[in-house]
Amino acid sequence: MQIEHVYTFKGIPRNIVWETIQDKEVLQKALPGCKVFEEVEENKYHSVLGINIGPIKGEFTADVQQLDMEEPEAYRLLVKAKGKPGEIDADAAMQFEETAEGTVLTCIAEVQITGLLASIGQRVIGGVAKVVIGQFFKDVDKETKKAA
Repeated sequence: MQIEHVYTFKGIPRNIVWETIQDKEVLQKALPGCKVFEEVEENKYHSVLGINIGPIKGEFTADVQQLDMEEPEAYRLLVKAKGKPGEIDADAAMQFEETAEGTVLTCIAEVQITGLLASIGQRVIGGVAKVVIGQFFKDVDKETKKAA
């Protein structure tokens, strides 16, 4: 399943968005239900998330890795998450574009799901994913305004 999300950080330069989205404390605050977010290696993190959105409820442990970093333009994000409701395996391309309006961040993710999550259906999962991603970017946006 492919999920695409575009978010505009209005009036915020690309380098500020890049630096903010690399900050571990910002990421922990912005990830919904994040209980743990710790760096285990450079650009590799372990996290525990409590998700309670619609039919998706439960705790997930996740390994998150940033690859192919091209500061401040792009990177790849790999996420492997496991929980009672199932497993999520995502490979996302994160693209940062500076425009006259601000920084446009485009996230295009290829997501594979198993278990109960898969039985819920792609439309429901896609909708929940968009809510989670949208909230994440809104929370990062608040932090960029503090940094700008």
